[in-house]
Amino acid sequence: MTTANIINNINLDKIQKTTVNGQKDKQSLKKPVKLEGEWNFDTEKGYQFKTELAYENGRQVIEIDSPSFLGGGGNRLGPMGYCVAGITSCFITTFMTILSKQGIKLEKLKINAECNINFAKTFDISDEPITEGINFEIDIDDTATTTTSVDRQQLRQLIIMAEERCPAIYSMSHIIKVNAKLK
Repeated sequence: MTTANIINNINLDKIQKTTVNGQKDKQSLKKPVKLEGEWNFDTEKGYQFKTELAYENGRQVIEIDSPSFLGGGGNRLGPMGYCVAGITSCFITTFMTILSKQGIKLEKLKINAECNINFAKTFDISDEPITEGINFEIDIDDTATTTTSVDRQQLRQLIIMAEERCPAIYSMSHIIKVNAKLK
């Protein structure tokens, strides 16, 4: 029995298999993300929107509530919180995958994310940008790299590479065609 090649909780064998399959068939790299949600009209339940998302090994129900200044109760994480969490987790996963593929093993990594949202457009007060961006502050314990020697400049270059390759960052920095229609 062979042991999986896992660095930083990234299974490099699976990454390699996906890469090889993608080189043979680019269509295999296109993965749908689908959800079906329902608006909640009962204020006693404490949320406004509920969806059940399927993932590879299961399903998860997510309840979302807007903050009170947007008319919700502030009882659950709001849509933009999920958006920032999604971007952050996608970015840091991309970064850790790049590190792992280069044999750089860490013992500790933390990330802080901040995204200031301007709701002026939402309230039809002005046409200012909704956000000016998201800031990540990555804390890597330099003494915690255990395999390949890595310096701060190399880490900065790998961060740039992660910014360029992260699907969530790409989605936020490029126009995504939205097609909303009545059923």
